[in-house]
Amino acid sequence: MDEMDDTNEEALPPIAWDIRREGRAWTAEEFPVRADRLIELKFEISRGKLFWSEDTRRLILGMLLENVGMDAAIQLGDLARWKEAVAAAERERASEASRASP
Repeated sequence: MDEMDDTNEEALPPIAWDIRREGRAWTAEEFPVRADRLIELKFEISRGKLFWSEDTRRLILGMLLENVGMDAAIQLGDLARWKEAVAAAERERASEASRASP
């Protein structure tokens, strides 16, 4: 099976994520944008991972994070590793910003 068979994401516009510390329900405008992507999604496991593609895993993660919030997410792992990930993301963004500026 092709890696993109579980969704047709390339045909859909990207989602503007609104992930907050506390979880929230989707607005009336957000709901169809997200729900339309779930309609044809097959919940499968491949090689020990949910779904066939990284894009689909990130889509589902984004949706769940909007609903449960960041505070709930960080309870699921080692806080030191979350801090390492945030520090690495900050370094990467700073590096990208310095490359982009003249």
